[in-house]
Amino acid sequence: MDSVQNLSLLGIEKIQGEKLQHMLKLCQLGHKFYQKLWKKKGFNVENISNVHELESLPLTQKQDLMCTPNDFRLNLPLDYPLHERALWEVLYTTGSTADPVPIFNTTYDYHAYLYQSKAVAEISGIYESDIIANLFPLTPAPMGAFVRSAGNAYAIGSKIFAALPGGAFSPFDLQNSLDQVVSRIEKHRASILWGVPSYIRRLLLRALELSVNLSSIRMCAITGEATSVALREDIRRCLRDMGVKNPLIFNRYGSTELGAFAQCREEGDWHNPTPDLQYHEIVDPVTGQRLSDGERGALAVTHLDRRGTVLIRFLVGDIVSIDRSPCPHCGRTSERIVGPVVRTKDLVKVKGMLINPDVLLSALQSLAFIAEFQIVIQNENKQDTLSMDEMLIRVELKSECNIDSSNKIKEQVNRAVNITPRIEFVNRGEIYRVGEQIKAVRFIDNRVTSDRSVR
Repeated sequence: MDSVQNLSLLGIEKIQGEKLQHMLKLCQLGHKFYQKLWKKKGFNVENISNVHELESLPLTQKQDLMCTPNDFRLNLPLDYPLHERALWEVLYTTGSTADPVPIFNTTYDYHAYLYQSKAVAEISGIYESDIIANLFPLTPAPMGAFVRSAGNAYAIGSKIFAALPGGAFSPFDLQNSLDQVVSRIEKHRASILWGVPSYIRRLLLRALELSVNLSSIRMCAITGEATSVALREDIRRCLRDMGVKNPLIFNRYGSTELGAFAQCREEGDWHNPTPDLQYHEIVDPVTGQRLSDGERGALAVTHLDRRGTVLIRFLVGDIVSIDRSPCPHCGRTSERIVGPVVRTKDLVKVKGMLINPDVLLSALQSLAFIAEFQIVIQNENKQDTLSMDEMLIRVELKSECNIDSSNKIKEQVNRAVNITPRIEFVNRGEIYRVGEQIKAVRFIDNRVTSDRSVR
């Protein structure tokens, strides 16, 4: 395993090229979407012999997958081995409608995910001796975060338990309150908290209020929402207040379609743990032209060794850059995703200016006197859909609100995005209802417009 991550770039690309040729042949054989697309465009994939020639193929848009997810499922003939054809699980990722999009995984793919998870653990320092608390909620459709937590433990032989937080949506009494989750973590002496950062932070704050001893925790593996340096440091502060000497924050990057990337150190770049399973490139999302390493652009992924849902030059929806030089910290040679990660779908136009909500979230999370906050973009006059945009910041303070707090928030927001918001102070629990929500809703666009997509 480790040898793949330490091969020379030419050695890695040789393996990737061989796997790519086989993957493209399988797509020709049984992938409905690419069969149609390549035939329509007149592409002969048999001429592609290495990853550098991928640029000749068109990009796959996320909307393509959302509209026809079944067409992306590989359908292999019966003479192929059973483990390459048998459906092991169906996970779901967020779609463009109320219904999420299915991602099909065969037995072969599940084994590949365990292989990837083992590599992630080696890079990030998760061990067989660890006890993992799965803090993701049960969901109406099986989401990757909850389901795959167990696989990460299986891959390295560690212990794991599900805390089952969140609100109920079925008649069965399964979900636990925040206090029950805190108690379960204390009882099992979890060493790793695996979940959404805003929920982990709320959980730790509650544990401090209850004077519960969670000093067994050594790491938080966070995923599911964007975080700032300030938020991650606040989680560390909570852990230090509980007696944890050197708390670690492992900030996972990935998706249901990709799996996970791993940091070899806190606040570091994200390693591709299995370059023999996926190839990544940075592209111009309009032309499909590949950009140079180090240049920021749209991340596109190509599966090299899958048998269920297969994606070729799939636009993930993030703006990042790639570094293919050896890591200066651990020496691994597989490529690294370099942030900051900007999600293209999250860019919002307010008062004529295009803003990145992540910058705004980071600015607010850096204010130590704020307990919770929510950003609402709306029309100034709710009765007039043509009225100007307004940014409302709803704030729950750690202490009594005062005019100085309001001015500090306004100054911070204006400095970050050049917009002066209106501030509304709210009571505890109005923004983040812990028993009902697994993570805080930080950004809401309530504007009524006929062209909302450009905002």
